Amino acid sequence: MKKLLVIGGLAASAAAIWYVTQRADESANARTPQEGARMVEVAVPADLDAAALAGKTAFEANCASCHGTDAAGRMGVAPPLVHPVYEPGHHGDMAFVMAARQGVRAHHWPFGDMPPVEGVSDADLSAIIAYIRMLQRENGIN
Repeated sequence: MKKLLVIGGLAASAAAIWYVTQRADESANARTPQEGARMVEVAVPADLDAAALAGKTAFEANCASCHGTDAAGRMGVAPPLVHPVYEPGHHGDMAFVMAARQGVRAHHWPFGDMPPVEGVSDADLSAIIAYIRMLQRENGIN
């Protein structure tokens, strides 16, 4: 009888450990964002003026594949540009120009180096920067 109780206790303990381990794995997977998922939520003004629309169009054509729709970043790909790290006092407009023209070494995020963006015009860059700054202001980053 004693052996039966010990075996039953061991079996119950093993089942409990298995159950807790499975639940922990499920919880971890539920909390782990998918590669490419948005990194931040970005509020976009309902009415974009012509300049903002031009910037949005240029951003989508040249930047969104890495930095995500509305500059929200993409998990495992590239950071959000609507983030306090990129506020004008820390990364001025010229930092965006230099990054697009020459690329930039990774220094704030673990995504690796950013390559230069080929084929983006000066006018597109100006519009993109204006669009990013508008998104930042809309989200309380000044």
